Formats: sequence, C-alpha cells, structure tokens
Amino acid sequence: HRGSYCHGFRLKDMTARYIVHVSIIGALYASLTVALSPISYGPLQIRVSEALTVLPYITPSAILGLFIGCFIANWLGGLGPWDIFLGSFLTLIAAIMTYLTSKTSRPWLAPLPPILINAFGVSAYLQLLFEPPRMPFLGGIPPYLLFVITVGMGEIIACYGLGYPLLRLLLKHKGVFREPAG
Repeated sequence: HRGSYCHGFRLKDMTARYIVHVSIIGALYASLTVALSPISYGPLQIRVSEALTVLPYITPSAILGLFIGCFIANWLGGLGPWDIFLGSFLTLIAAIMTYLTSKTSRPWLAPLPPILINAFGVSAYLQLLFEPPRMPFLGGIPPYLLFVITVGMGEIIACYGLGYPLLRLLLKHKGVFREPAG
C-alpha cells in the first residue's frame, strides 16, 4: 500500500522485523533464565540472561523483548507478584536507560543501568522474600546492603562479563539488527 512508508521503509516490513526482534529477544531471555534457574533466582544469583540487557544499545526492539522475556521468566520462577511485576518493571526501566546510553556513543555505559537498577531495586523486594545471604566477612552490614552486594556482583558478571563482549561483537556485525530494505 503506497501510503504506508516511514523514512523510506514500508511500515509492514518494519513492524514484522520489530515483532521478530522482540520475540527472539524475549524468548532467549526467558529460556536462558528458566534453563539456568538454580542460579537465576534468589539472593545469590547470576542471571546469565541479563547479558542480553545490553541489546537496547543496538536496537529499541530489545526494550520490549527484555520486558516480556523477564515477565515470563519471573512468572515461571515462582517468587510471586513482587518478582513478576516489580522485577519486570525494573527491567523495563533499565532497558530504556540502556537505550538512552546509545546516544552517548560509549558502549561501555550500556551495562550500567541494569547493574544499578537491579542491584538496588531487586534487592528491595528480595530482602522481603529471603533471609540475607550469609557473608561472615561482611558482618554487621544491613540485610538490604547484603542483597545489593550479591545481586550487584551477579549483575556485573552477567552484564560486563558476558553482555559487554556480546555488545562489542554485535557492534562489529551491525547487520544483525539492520533496518528493513526499502
């Protein structure tokens, strides 16, 4: 249909590609989280799927994909409404902020929003669901801060240890998330 063009691209093609990107990212996030569930949930976690949280730096379709994937993973994770709704909302906020880091042309900033938002946000409700992790060398630290440390460490491993190398690789191969041809 002649009138459905946007910046030289047919809207139908853009919508289909967007839906495919959202679906793939969401499915990857959810399946990685659930497949690695022993380390994906709880006070000591390394959610490997968080490596994907750098993708909004490359494509805005990752924002919705990460939100949907996280919602499904948290729904299947069994930690209840706090994790399903608040955890997924925090992922959405982190994804939007990661997208905004792309405006800086500094890819090393992309992992920061998910690390900070999850370390401080997820910890707020995890302390209501779990006993604080036992860390004798950190005695006397309030439970919330223990969760910030443990969740933050897991996020650093996932986002900088796995996600940042993934981002650098994808930036070298920009065609992976290319816009549809006109």
